[in-house]
Amino acid sequence: IRLGSLGDVVHALPAVASLKHSFPRSHLSWIIKPHFAPLLENNPYVDEVIPFQRTMPGIAATWRRLRREHFNLAVDLQGLIQSSLIAAATRAEKIVGLDRSQAREPLAAMVYSTAVKTTGVHRVDRYLELAAAAGATNLLRAFPLPQGKPEGQLPEGDFVLACPLAGWASKQWPLDYYEELADGLKIPLVLNGSPEAAERLARVEGAHVHVSSIAGLIHATRRAKAVVGVDSGPLHLAAALGKPGVAIYGPTDPASHGPYGGSIRVLRSPDAVTSYKRRDEEDASMRAIQPGEVLEILNALP
Repeated sequence: IRLGSLGDVVHALPAVASLKHSFPRSHLSWIIKPHFAPLLENNPYVDEVIPFQRTMPGIAATWRRLRREHFNLAVDLQGLIQSSLIAAATRAEKIVGLDRSQAREPLAAMVYSTAVKTTGVHRVDRYLELAAAAGATNLLRAFPLPQGKPEGQLPEGDFVLACPLAGWASKQWPLDYYEELADGLKIPLVLNGSPEAAERLARVEGAHVHVSSIAGLIHATRRAKAVVGVDSGPLHLAAALGKPGVAIYGPTDPASHGPYGGSIRVLRSPDAVTSYKRRDEEDASMRAIQPGEVLEILNALP
């Protein structure tokens, strides 16, 4: 069970792959919100995708579907009361989840028959520890992602892809910095976002705006020569695909929430203070990272 969000679903892929690889004869179902289900398209380690919508009809439909099945094992990779109740609804013989000291909502741990206190720092490694506690003996650091599909217009040749907007404003790099980035790059800068973000992104002079769904984002990321990201799902998607580039961090800790795999270089101000408060304005530590620092790295890529 990992209902969302984009980055967290990407981070959970190795744990789920490890479970299926360790139990090849099992039937593995992933419960997820429909919006994020495209991330699991053609995943060789997932036999069934069960959508969960947080509406009364959606909850009832998922409940009925779970009650028709027989589950031996449920692994809650989310750590919320909501996700733990879904785990309980499976009537699995064994339910694995995070220890109450680590679960985002500690009461969720009351449901688990096996509560795990992980020692890993990064989310990917924590999820792998949960898979191991569930019985996975062959741990895979694999990110099986779909090919995506073309949406909108992209430059014909090489380009740098950036997704400037994050779930909360304090994690964002100032939009006006992207204008300097577009002006200084040797290749086009493409700004990706949802249809709701198009108007804001269009204010960035010199950049190409690309509006897409998750499938279009995956395709654009695969095509990009490099990426520029902040702590948000698109950056973690790019890291999972092994793309080079730059990650700009401020109030969140790149050790636990940074791009996984080492292909993307992290820039963070030495004055940055780790805080997960959802503020509505850019953090000063994000503004401290200048466009010139990012350009130097990007323009040096082969």
